[in-house]
Amino acid sequence: MEFEMTKDCVQYMQRMNSCFLEGYAAIVTGSSKGIGREIAVTFARLGAKVMVCCNKNAKDAEEVCCEIRGGGGVCELFQGDLGNNAEAKTLVDKTVSAFGGIDILVNNAGVTDPRHFSLLSEEDWDRLEKANMKSAFNCVQHAMPYIEKSAMPRILNLSSICGKSGGLGAGAHYCANKAGIIGFTKALANQYAAKGITANSIAPAMIDTEMITWRTPEQMKAVIEKIPLGRVGKKAEVAQAAAFLCSPFASFITGYAMDINGGLYMD
Repeated sequence: MEFEMTKDCVQYMQRMNSCFLEGYAAIVTGSSKGIGREIAVTFARLGAKVMVCCNKNAKDAEEVCCEIRGGGGVCELFQGDLGNNAEAKTLVDKTVSAFGGIDILVNNAGVTDPRHFSLLSEEDWDRLEKANMKSAFNCVQHAMPYIEKSAMPRILNLSSICGKSGGLGAGAHYCANKAGIIGFTKALANQYAAKGITANSIAPAMIDTEMITWRTPEQMKAVIEKIPLGRVGKKAEVAQAAAFLCSPFASFITGYAMDINGGLYMD
């Protein structure tokens, strides 16, 4: 029943008198699987032209493109390491060449690591910082000149409950990255508000992706018992919130870190 409700939500958006995301060009990083894949497919269903991005999962990213095109959507595929500044520039250049500009940038790419601080090396810290923080900086840096020209400029960064709580089984380096994403987003919101650009973040928790599968069944049960809504979240529930924040309906929302966690953490 819950799946039917989330599916109906997108169909309702499609039936709105407004075209929601029709005609807008969007980059969704880390969109070969998980939340990123769901965001890319949802945006395409709502009319956006989507640049699907991956680093190593080219096969999965091709499947995302096939799904989008099979549904009548428009997309292109970029493969590269966005922690590398030059490759982020290539992504932006390819998007502008394919779609004529950039309206929406969703920085979703990232990796996690649940290990205790005592087990971390400097290389571990740098690896996560590059994947989770530097990739977002690189993409914003190169996309911003085009976003500034958009009639509906939107930046959305994926954070995590860990960036607010500092816990829930995440490593200290991951928590630091995700807290940094929230701060980065607020700074962008402040510095670019005068140009009409909105910058928001989403802080999900316990969504049905590979990132939560490292837990044992006992650990998963213990966490779910702490969630007021009594279940894990669905990828579609994050993607629909992302669609709203990147739409004309969220034009007066900026600097916001949206919690999508079933009530697990409230601030």
